[in-house]
Amino acid sequence: MCGRNPASPYVELAVEIFAMLADATRVRIVLALRDGELSVNTLADIVEKSPAAVSQHLAKLRLARIVATRQEGTRVFYRLANEHAARLVSDAIFQAEHALSDSPAHHSQPDAGAAR
Repeated sequence: MCGRNPASPYVELAVEIFAMLADATRVRIVLALRDGELSVNTLADIVEKSPAAVSQHLAKLRLARIVATRQEGTRVFYRLANEHAARLVSDAIFQAEHALSDSPAHHSQPDAGAAR
């Protein structure tokens, strides 16, 4: 059965993914990881949270298979597990822009359709 069918068994899982992303810090983390992998400390600087807080959010995103890791010595690097999380978050941001403007900024950007 197609996953986009209203009777799809994936609907409940999709709701869980939305719930996982219903946190501003997690959305910021996904946005920060769009262009490649980053360490916890770098992510903490970008999202302006403590490394401990970012690490907790990353653990949840990892359990949800939204992010994946790579270890290099004692450092752990995080990346998006696939392109869909970035696209989902970008589309949510675009929808938010539509809610606030009749002429959202993403319509005037050359790569508006990209997950960037």
